Amino acid sequence: MHVLVSGVSNMIQKIPRISAIILAKNEEDRIEECLRSLSFCDDIIVIDNGSTDTTKSKATKFHARVLSETSVSFAHLRNSAVGEAKTEWLLYIDADEQVSQELRENIHMTLDSDDGSYGAYSIDRVNRYLGVQFPDIEHMVRLIRKSALVNWQGDVHETPIIKGRVGHLVGVLRHDTHRSLSHMVEKTNIWSATEARLRFESGHPPVVWWRIIRVMMTGFCDSYFKRGGWRVGVVGFVEGMYQSFSMFVTYAKLYELQQRKK
Repeated sequence: MHVLVSGVSNMIQKIPRISAIILAKNEEDRIEECLRSLSFCDDIIVIDNGSTDTTKSKATKFHARVLSETSVSFAHLRNSAVGEAKTEWLLYIDADEQVSQELRENIHMTLDSDDGSYGAYSIDRVNRYLGVQFPDIEHMVRLIRKSALVNWQGDVHETPIIKGRVGHLVGVLRHDTHRSLSHMVEKTNIWSATEARLRFESGHPPVVWWRIIRVMMTGFCDSYFKRGGWRVGVVGFVEGMYQSFSMFVTYAKLYELQQRKK
């Protein structure tokens, strides 16, 4: 398959070995930008997790294959596409992410010189909250040789299990998350239930008042100090408070589950 998208340089040669796998749910506002950044891939698969907007129709306009798979487990969603991929390499990406020009070029050069010694590559991801880029950089394994992927594990903070060496690519994934406060609260309400359930099923100690305060402080400090939120002004403080709030909701739901068991 050859995807042609306007606005993307044709200086990059086509890479005939990559299937892009996109997770999406109600991403009609952002999926087109994501798809434009993937024009160098042979095969584009969108795993639609129960969208009720125009996400699916917009994806098919870009010649993506849309597979419907509803689950609260990100690992399950990522694993579900492996058998559908037609190529040697899998590039995992979310609908609110875009591949930078530098990263596209580095993927091209790296796979052109591939000698089979690497099973996967990690990629730097930069995050934007409420339109402002944070200074921290995440390192995520996202480009994976199909034969080297054992599976993805973890319902929320999923991780790929890889056979072989993991290299590193130059260039970044741009992650445009937390578009608005209402979007942030909606997201927290959905995924905090899964987080609470996982903690409950693992036998988490009983929730007491001081534990809630501790995790809220940890959430704020990780975002505001460790990840450098203090450097970006008001947005950094808002994001820190949101992370604190997210931990509060998760542990309040965990407390609720524990009380129901009594």
